[in-house]
Amino acid sequence: MAIEVRIPTILRTYTDGARAVEGSGDTLRAVLDDLETRHPGIHDRIVDGAALRRFVNVYLNDEDVRFLDGIDTAMTDGDVVTVLPAVAGG
Repeated sequence: MAIEVRIPTILRTYTDGARAVEGSGDTLRAVLDDLETRHPGIHDRIVDGAALRRFVNVYLNDEDVRFLDGIDTAMTDGDVVTVLPAVAGG
């Protein structure tokens, strides 16, 4: 199952500069685990323990996964996952 994962600029050092990479898995957790095998170090920048990091937003087809099933959100072939660092300030 092919899932496109869009990577923010700050994490592209883990993907050799690639804006998007392919992942595989039936849940977001599985996709992120798969990414770690191809791009070592990226997993810990997105996941803290068993949950998404507080200051990282992850979207599945433009919907925030926190309003779905979080890291256990189901994936289907052709889905697009977008990882964005949270922006704060005034």
